[in-house]
Amino acid sequence: MNSNDIEIELKESLVPVEEYLAAGVHIGTQQKSKDMKKFIYRVRGDGLYILDIQETDSRIKTAADFIAKYDAPKVLVVTSRQYGQYPAKKFATAIGGTYKVGRFIPGMLTNQNIPNYIEPDVVVVTDPIGDAQAIKEAVQSGIPVVALCDTNNMTKYIDLVIPTNNKGRKALSMVYFLLTREVMKARGLATSLTQEDFEIEL
Repeated sequence: MNSNDIEIELKESLVPVEEYLAAGVHIGTQQKSKDMKKFIYRVRGDGLYILDIQETDSRIKTAADFIAKYDAPKVLVVTSRQYGQYPAKKFATAIGGTYKVGRFIPGMLTNQNIPNYIEPDVVVVTDPIGDAQAIKEAVQSGIPVVALCDTNNMTKYIDLVIPTNNKGRKALSMVYFLLTREVMKARGLATSLTQEDFEIEL
């Protein structure tokens, strides 16, 4: 498949395919899990697994429609990843949700006696590895989980997978920007935010 084929397949995409490629959304890790195999397009000469951008694009749309069904304040966005914190916070704020960046306090979703206790209706995580505690508690509480998953992630407890590079700064800003835009659109709202608004200054 050459880039022309990708363009044909992605003509209904949220952004031009070049923008996904420029942000590195498709670049995975050198490991692949059996769970993520179906989202992998090919392996590069240097051993990096490449994600199928078409899958990423359609999953962002699906996830946005899913998230938009919930009351905004009941959407919890979690990330321990350094590059995920700024865009995740921006996403949560823009859609009127709640966020927890940095270390996730154990018991936050399961222990009513702690001051940080919250009862979200849906949890969005940036990386199932770094955000494992949040996923574990969401599962215990019967809360659906939407997760940004890279080629090495396990998806056993994830209700909705968005296959993407979940480590890169530009990739994370791109995905969180598109999620914001599409959630707002699904709610019948417009946003003037751009992808640059989701990029943290280095």
